[in-house]
Amino acid sequence: MGIDYGSKRVGIALSDEALTMGFPHSVLPNDARLMGAIRSLIATEGVDAVVIGESRTLSGTHNPIAKKAEVFAQELHIESGVTVFFEPELFSTQEARRDYEGVWSGKRAGTLDASAAAIILTSYLSHHGKH
Repeated sequence: MGIDYGSKRVGIALSDEALTMGFPHSVLPNDARLMGAIRSLIATEGVDAVVIGESRTLSGTHNPIAKKAEVFAQELHIESGVTVFFEPELFSTQEARRDYEGVWSGKRAGTLDASAAAIILTSYLSHHGKH
């Protein structure tokens, strides 16, 4: 499972069976129900590892959301037992936005976060292989 963690929305992606590519799955609100919804998805989909986008500035330092994502990752590991990895996510949202160029609308805007999660997951799988 790939996660694009944001302060308002969290994009979710799942891999193919061969663990070679991520596909957009859903976008969840970042609220009190988030952890339960992700734990439920982990159980339903048989997820054994999660990749979260590692948020940094252009200079390589953590941006404001990075600490929240790290806390979320620790809680997710404790509550679900899955292994959590981080993958650099610089420009993943911009790349996802480029994929929607020409078809961008309010209705499609919500899928951007799931597409960014798919990019993060695919990047991790291409660098690290199966886990």
